Amino acid sequence: MKVPRFSIFLAAIAIIAFGFLALDSLEKQVGMGFFSGALTLGGALLISGLFSFSSAIHGLMGAAVLALLGFGRGIFNFPGLASFIAGERERGTAPLPEFGLTIICAMLLLKLWRAWASERMRRMLDSDS
Repeated sequence: MKVPRFSIFLAAIAIIAFGFLALDSLEKQVGMGFFSGALTLGGALLISGLFSFSSAIHGLMGAAVLALLGFGRGIFNFPGLASFIAGERERGTAPLPEFGLTIICAMLLLKLWRAWASERMRRMLDSDS
């Protein structure tokens, strides 16, 4: 099975980098909250990527679930992004890194879904032969 490990590791590193960026650019309390969440999600993706070396399908599914959780949480931040674009800055620039994290999770989720679908199709074709 061809697991997109590079994508998992790249997304994990990018999410952790967004956490460090938020720690430096946002207010102290908001930045720490975002940093801890990004460190948790990015670390969990790193662990899933490492787990994919011993059990490819389980590592892929773990990363997909984490990407789905990150994307699902990010969807709830879209109203804050719309307010930010409209000019309301009550949360500072927090909606921008939240949106970036949502996009990273969405792209990773799509990549992992394609890998899972192709593996599923391969297994179905192998069982027919």
